[in-house]
Amino acid sequence: MSKITFLGAGSTIFAKNVLGDVMLTEALQGFELALFDIDHNRLRESEQLLLNIKRSSGSSCVVKTYTDRKEALRGAKYVVNAIQVGGYDPCTITDFEIPKKYALRQTIADTVGIGGIFRNLRTIPVVMDFARDIQEVCPDALFMNYTNPMAVLTNVLSTYGGLNTVGLCHSVQGCVSDLFRDLGMDSQGVKSRIAGINHMAWLLEVTKDGVDLYPEIKRRAAEKQKEKHHDMVRYELMLKFGYYVTESSEHNAEYHPYFIKRNYPELIGRYNIPLDEYPRRCIEQIKNWEDQRDAMLADSQIIHTRSHEYASHIMEAIETDKPYKIGGNVMNKGLITNLPREACVEVPCLVDRSGISPTVVGDLPPQLAALNRTNINTQLLTIEAAMTGKKEHIYHAAMLDPHTSAELSLDDIVSLCDDLIEAHGSWLPTFK
Repeated sequence: MSKITFLGAGSTIFAKNVLGDVMLTEALQGFELALFDIDHNRLRESEQLLLNIKRSSGSSCVVKTYTDRKEALRGAKYVVNAIQVGGYDPCTITDFEIPKKYALRQTIADTVGIGGIFRNLRTIPVVMDFARDIQEVCPDALFMNYTNPMAVLTNVLSTYGGLNTVGLCHSVQGCVSDLFRDLGMDSQGVKSRIAGINHMAWLLEVTKDGVDLYPEIKRRAAEKQKEKHHDMVRYELMLKFGYYVTESSEHNAEYHPYFIKRNYPELIGRYNIPLDEYPRRCIEQIKNWEDQRDAMLADSQIIHTRSHEYASHIMEAIETDKPYKIGGNVMNKGLITNLPREACVEVPCLVDRSGISPTVVGDLPPQLAALNRTNINTQLLTIEAAMTGKKEHIYHAAMLDPHTSAELSLDDIVSLCDDLIEAHGSWLPTFK
């Protein structure tokens, strides 16, 4: 029996979406869905919910939980990763509250920035443990990484873990449809091309019947900027740099040095920037699950409809050899020719029985490549810190981060990193 292993299966709603999709996919019937999580209560909840979907859908997939990770992985053909190391409490709280003592504010803090650096440092050792197990018990498995920080973790798993891996994110899928809906435009029949790095990929081309739609997009965006709305940072970046970026305004507000500035507090209101957004989301998600958990687990007739997540479509394409196009995070290796080869990039990929085949993009517009490189610098130094164990590279990563370096002195950056290392304690490995 073929096996799909889900690491971090205690993320119940996400497991429901991905594995519920599997149970609705004809080519994946009969697969074992192997669930693993270190939180055994959440693991049992996910099992119950998926068994409810199995009954209501009539799927022949087998749902099985494991408390031994290596056994969960043994013989897997596909592995889905959705872990969060340290969770909201204590680690996300630490990532936000310690920087506030230095007047350094964040919105999401899960990709780059000071929060993203430390999220990486506590997650990389765990995913490297995964890689060692996979090399032993299912070395040919396709590892689909949904865990943030996406670019760094996918890079580490490819470069140091030796895994056949692709990073999957939602931001490419909804980019064009969300933009067109917000601007009151019809996205039917629109062709687009997107490439860059995770959370900072660019809508390079957007046409309909051979007509470039960017002039009309920018005209409407400029009009919309006259009033407050949820996407002001992205529109401002597009109007200044020429292209729309895939990930949300709350993310991009902290990827660049232009928006969250203690000496210009009026920018927060001008661009409608939601500081401390991720902690609010965490609290809301925890409450929502508590409110709906009992009803969902008791609903033996729960109806699942196939979600927009890539995972089941990737597995289906490989099993059936029916091609499917995704935006995937893969090692560069010349795909985007004016970004470093050692970076992880997000590019169009074709999936079929041969696996995942990335497409060559060539050069990005120079200003976009330059913006990407500011974030790649921090990503690569974070990897250097994690893989060498040298504390100095943590400082280097933070010193090169656009938002952190725009707000703090070198001495304050070192002090902030030391405070975060101390506050995280055993959640981090020991650095020299």
